[in-house]
Amino acid sequence: MQDQEKQEAQTEEASLPQPTPEEPVMVAVGADFEEKLLQTEAKLFELQDAYLRAKADGENIRRRAQDDISKAHKFAVESFAESLIPVKDSLEMALKIETVSIEALREGTQVTLRQLVNAFEKNRLLEINPVPGDKLDPAKHQAVSMVPAEQEANTVVEVLQKGYTIAERLLRPALVTVAQPK
Repeated sequence: MQDQEKQEAQTEEASLPQPTPEEPVMVAVGADFEEKLLQTEAKLFELQDAYLRAKADGENIRRRAQDDISKAHKFAVESFAESLIPVKDSLEMALKIETVSIEALREGTQVTLRQLVNAFEKNRLLEINPVPGDKLDPAKHQAVSMVPAEQEANTVVEVLQKGYTIAERLLRPALVTVAQPK
């Protein structure tokens, strides 16, 4: 009896259509599936477009930043140079005067010095000019020598040359003599 049941099962399977390996299996594709496929393709196109635009924007920003940095390096001293032009003009005018009195020379020198000081201040170039008795600051002062003095050790006795900072960065330390320990 089992043999007969096996034969019947085999005949039923044989009566069903079997796909051949060369023929693709056809899946029933509904309109809903095609619509979803079109939406997915449209979304893919949008995302690709957005990615390419973002990439191009990033490249443009990088290129502009490099140009800005290049210009900043190239024209870094432009403001300072513009501030010094009137000083040079004043010095040239002073040299053109044929007969100079000492008072006129002194007055012209004071005006020129004021112009120079204004140019320094405008461009954050500040003097370091310690007062005698100030504590020696190795970050701003350079001790040239130690001299006997009636003041506390390691304090400024005399300023030999002023120092300068630019934008809070040391450009040149002030050269000073300091009091030696007693």
